[in-house]
Amino acid sequence: MKATAPTLGFHNLTLGYGRHPAVHHITGEVARGELLAIVGPNGAGKSTLLKGIVGELKPLSGRLDLDGLTKRDIAYLPQVIEIDRSFPISVFDCVAMGLWRQIGALRGLDARGRDHVIGALGTVGLIELADRPVGTLSGGQFQRVLFARLLLQDAKLILLDEPFRAVDTKTVADLIRLIERWHREGRTVLAALHDMEQVRTHFPRTLLLAREVVAWGETRAVLTPANLAKSREITEAFDAHAPVCEREETRWSA
Repeated sequence: MKATAPTLGFHNLTLGYGRHPAVHHITGEVARGELLAIVGPNGAGKSTLLKGIVGELKPLSGRLDLDGLTKRDIAYLPQVIEIDRSFPISVFDCVAMGLWRQIGALRGLDARGRDHVIGALGTVGLIELADRPVGTLSGGQFQRVLFARLLLQDAKLILLDEPFRAVDTKTVADLIRLIERWHREGRTVLAALHDMEQVRTHFPRTLLLAREVVAWGETRAVLTPANLAKSREITEAFDAHAPVCEREETRWSA
């Protein structure tokens, strides 16, 4: 049985850039072992929320509780457009970076470490490409490399930002199986997604954002036509240059 204690707690949390809020007044909890989709229109604040959780952005107001998790416990996969693929590194070495927190950046891989890398490559079907430069890979192959690296991080909390963007159908299916495996293992997985059918099929719970919480709970109750329309309206009307505002805390749970 999976624990139900919260992994993440949001307490009237506002995040942004400079002093301008990008996502604001988020209150709610993510249970340990939960598989949660984060959805919303472009500009709804999905990436901002993930960056706040991983510590790349500090709260403008409110707070975020990680229930004792440290950076070592968190694996974060940003959008592929934010990743520089021009660096001359092989597939094997890129995946091996997932072990750095365990062995240190200055230590070489021992035989056990190499076995772990080969095992991760086997899981994502890329053993034959181990020596190829990452810059020569297709979008789907490169995303498999990044998921293999996540496997080696062995994290309790996994954050994925648009992990299926510009990825072929076969790769999407394989990566979703990996996500579902992490869920079965009791890891907490949050994924920012835009394909609502993927969310309805594979994610039991959903947070619908429009710079603020529109709905949060069981996926079928969240992804209603009315909620989706409301999220578009709020996002389109949002003033990106508005100052941080004060609002009484509203807790979401279902």
